[in-house]
Amino acid sequence: MSDELDVDDVAAALVVSVGLLRRRLRQAPVSGELTLPETAALSRLDRAGPSTASGLARAEQISPQSMGATLATLESRGLIDRRPDADDGRRVVLSVTDAGRDHLRNKRTARIQQIAQALSGGFTPEEHRQLMAAAPLIERLALNL
Repeated sequence: MSDELDVDDVAAALVVSVGLLRRRLRQAPVSGELTLPETAALSRLDRAGPSTASGLARAEQISPQSMGATLATLESRGLIDRRPDADDGRRVVLSVTDAGRDHLRNKRTARIQQIAQALSGGFTPEEHRQLMAAAPLIERLALNL
């Protein structure tokens, strides 16, 4: 008898558990929360650097019109800014402002605190170690998708 797990069973368990975690985090909103498209655009600009509106729309797989509305909201809140492209003055490049970075950092901190609070009640030190060991594997899995 083999001790190896069926990869389909592992995949199914991860889909269920990670999906539940994401849903529960969404159900407990952080104050000043952005919409999902706003968060996605702001996060992409933070991770990938400055971009055009059309480049962001392609990357997020949404219409340029929807991205325009999303970016207008982010700009009105001071989370992104627009400037002419240094190589082509006809294009506009968008980038995250310091306020945008602060917003993302505050959101991450609030989410970390939500999870830390959940971990502090009802999880053993051994379970903490198991979750810590699983985290890089889940990250690697995400990068391989």
